[in-house]
Amino acid sequence: MIVVTGATGNVGAEVVRALAAAGHPVRALTRDPAAARLPDGVTATAGDLNAPGTLDGVFADVTAVFLLAGYPDAPGLLARMADAGVRRVVLLSTGAVEGGNLDNYVVRFNVVAEAAVRDSALTWTVLRPSGFMSNALRWRPQLQAGDTVREPFADRPVAVIDPFDIGAVAARALTEQEHAGRSYRLTGPQALLPADRLAILGDVLGRDLHLEPQPDDEARRSMSENMPPPLVDAFFEFSRGGTYLDDQVTGTTAELLGRAPRTFPDWAHAHADDFAR
Repeated sequence: MIVVTGATGNVGAEVVRALAAAGHPVRALTRDPAAARLPDGVTATAGDLNAPGTLDGVFADVTAVFLLAGYPDAPGLLARMADAGVRRVVLLSTGAVEGGNLDNYVVRFNVVAEAAVRDSALTWTVLRPSGFMSNALRWRPQLQAGDTVREPFADRPVAVIDPFDIGAVAARALTEQEHAGRSYRLTGPQALLPADRLAILGDVLGRDLHLEPQPDDEARRSMSENMPPPLVDAFFEFSRGGTYLDDQVTGTTAELLGRAPRTFPDWAHAHADDFAR
């Protein structure tokens, strides 16, 4: 049995699908099992990693766990897994940790999580992806209102990766021994500007879409309405501080999967229905 945490998120859902498609038994951890849309044969289990009292029995008879970074008591969680008989953990981190500034909130909590898995009693693999293609889903409210998207950091190309590919890599790392003790920098096949991604999406949807760059001061005000200051500062440092080269393409995804990573047109076609008005 394999436990997938964050099982209904953009990446966790793809990990669940990849494991289920390969015939592995999966226990999907979610706060609301009744609302979870999961593949046939996957067991939805209620639990919250921030509330240890909800985890009784979650790791029983489990061999491996897919884990997200950011939980305050990661060492305690990992010890609990090991005590229950879990042998392997695959951590979703971020490419920002490579050469990143430890004063950066996002870098720091991912570095702490990586250290926790390395220091645990479990066999570990760390995945460090670039930005997700699925971040384009944030454009849905604007596209429901019209054909223009206002986007911050519009001058920053990103080697975006399809969460489908992250899920496929994670499934292999959870089930294949040769990935033990490895950290993988995962990217998509091409660095694209937001305007490039929007144009591709427009072609797929049959719409003439336009991107308006959002000024930094306006972007900071807008982001501050929805996230805490340390997180806003972290994103500005990534985009304006030059500490995170998210436009660098690696061949690691292709090497691990034995095929080319999915392109943004692939992602857009797969998710066109998500943008239906």
